[in-house]
Amino acid sequence: MSPKSPELPVGTDGDLPSRPVQTWREGELGDSRDTLADETPVALVYNCVSHAVMMASASDLEDFALGFSLGEGIVDRPGQIYDIEVRHCGQGIELRMELASGCLAALKQRRRFLAGQSGCGLCGVESLAYFATPLPAVSADVAISHRAIQRALAALPDCQQLGGLTGGMHAAGWCDPAGNILLLREDVGRHNALDKLVGALAVNGPRPPGFALVSSRASYELVQKAARANMAVLVAVSAATSRAVDTAAHCGMTLVGFARQGRQVVYAGAQRLGQRHLPQVFPQPQGPDNRPPDR
Repeated sequence: MSPKSPELPVGTDGDLPSRPVQTWREGELGDSRDTLADETPVALVYNCVSHAVMMASASDLEDFALGFSLGEGIVDRPGQIYDIEVRHCGQGIELRMELASGCLAALKQRRRFLAGQSGCGLCGVESLAYFATPLPAVSADVAISHRAIQRALAALPDCQQLGGLTGGMHAAGWCDPAGNILLLREDVGRHNALDKLVGALAVNGPRPPGFALVSSRASYELVQKAARANMAVLVAVSAATSRAVDTAAHCGMTLVGFARQGRQVVYAGAQRLGQRHLPQVFPQPQGPDNRPPDR
């Protein structure tokens, strides 16, 4: 995959839901219509058995199906899913997948059901033994600069087509070492957006070196998904949780949070960021403690 313009979802204003609203601006009331983020129940079905129901946006669903399966460790490589069928039902959408027999047997051993609000990645896990499952060490490597992260952050708003229309979508992008966004996926759920990105990268052949950028906080689930996708660097615009930091360090991943114009915090894996001092070319965020709000 060579550097190119972000591969954005094809959704347009006409494809997204809208509702009548009343607006208030400087004391004046008005009637209008508001374009909204799409939130649809999406069932992931493996060999005719429903495994999970996620609240997700109905775009790039094949990417979502593959990325979710890889991120959850249901499959190790795309070829272990023989077929993906998108089936629209009365109450939502089913993603029907045909698994290799070995993957299906392993899935039955750790069967779980979950109903996630906006893509909650761990709802329905049956026991704490889930957290004892070891994550792979990150073998991919890349050297990037703080300035490259800042370049990607500056480009992110213009790449969020659906986010710009609705104000309610998360994004996950894959950036080259210079900070150019090569590929981007959006969803109402932050976990789902990363799943879609992982799936899209997996079907596009060898992945170019780079880093992942997400428009949310860095939670354990996102670090888990990035580690299973062998992503060396994960950058989040908001805070990281303690378990996310510990997990990234354990996997050998570089984790960056609070990435905003002019600043960012490196929680783990600082050795991959070769430029220690970033020139102050962007204004500092305003606030009593200079910390941006979490998302």
